[in-house]
Amino acid sequence: MHSLATAAPVPTALAQVDREKIYQWINELSSPETRENALLELSKKRESVPDLAPMLWHSFGTIAALLQEIVNIYPSINPPTLTAHQSNRVCNALALLQCVASHPETRSAFLAAHIPLFLYPFLHTVSKTRPFEYLRLTSLGVIVEAVFHHVGQASLELLTSSYPPASASQSSGITGALVKTDEQEVINFLLTTEIIPLCLRIMESGSELSKTVATFILQKILLDDTGLAYICQTYERFSHVAMILGKMVLQLSKEPSARLLKHVVRCYLRLSDNPRAREALRQCLPDQLKDTTFAQVLKDDTTTKRWLAQLVKNLQEGQVTDPRGIPLPPQ
Repeated sequence: MHSLATAAPVPTALAQVDREKIYQWINELSSPETRENALLELSKKRESVPDLAPMLWHSFGTIAALLQEIVNIYPSINPPTLTAHQSNRVCNALALLQCVASHPETRSAFLAAHIPLFLYPFLHTVSKTRPFEYLRLTSLGVIVEAVFHHVGQASLELLTSSYPPASASQSSGITGALVKTDEQEVINFLLTTEIIPLCLRIMESGSELSKTVATFILQKILLDDTGLAYICQTYERFSHVAMILGKMVLQLSKEPSARLLKHVVRCYLRLSDNPRAREALRQCLPDQLKDTTFAQVLKDDTTTKRWLAQLVKNLQEGQVTDPRGIPLPPQ
C-alpha cells in the first residue's frame, strides 16, 4: 500500500490546502457517516487532480468502500425501486471508478481485479426511469474508460448529450475526450466477460444516448482483429449482432439520430471486412442502408456517407451476377 503522505509536493499553498482536502475526503470514504459527501466532492475533482486514481487505488479500504456502494443498491434493482437519490450517490462512486479505469497506472490492476463485473447487473436492467437510465449510462462510462485513456474534459462528439444527468459528476467521466489504446488485455477482458450480449441488450432497448455508448463499445471491439474474429466465429454470434443492428436501422428510419447511425454504419462496415460476414450481409443488410432513406440525415456527414458507400462497395465486390447484372444467390 502506498501512503497518502508520500505524495509529491505541490508548488503553492493554495494547492496544498486543496491537496489536504483530497486526502481528507479519501479518508472519509471509509466511514459510512461521511462517505456520501466525500463521494460528491471527489467526483467533482476528478478532472483537476491528475493522480487521483492512484491515490484512490492505493489508499486503504477505498476501493472496498466504492464496491460497497455498488453492492448496496443491488436490492433496488429487482424489483426496480431505485430512487434518484440512490442513483446519484452510486453514480458518484462509479465516476471515481471511471477515473481508476482510465489511468495508466491503475487500469491493468482494475481489470485484473475484475471490478467491471460488479457493474454488469446494472447493464442488465431494463427500467426506463431516469435513475436507471443514469445508472446504465454511467456504468457504460466505466467500460468506455477501461477501453480508452481519458485525456481531459474536451468534448467528444459521440457522448455530447442533450440528456443532462442529475449531477455534473455523472457526466464528467463520459463526456471527456478519449483516445484508442492498443492494449490487447482490455479486448480480451471484454470478450471473456460477455460484455457483447449486454451491449446488444442496451442497443435494442436503451435510450438514444445509452444505445450510442453501447454501440460505440461494440464498434471498438469490432475494430480489433480479435474482436471481429470472435463475433464472426459462429453463426449465432454474428446473427445476434446483425439482428440487433438491423432493428436499430429500422428504428432509426423512424426516429433519426445522426450520431447513433454513424456508429451503426461503422459496425456494418467493419463486419464486411470478414469474408463470411460479408457473404451473410449481402442477404441481410437492411434496404434502408441501400436506398435514400438516410440521405437527409447524412447530408452534412461526409464521413458516414463515405463509410456507407464503402460498405455497399464491399458487398458488391466478388458477387456473382446473371447476364442482366442481377445478383445470384450463393451456391
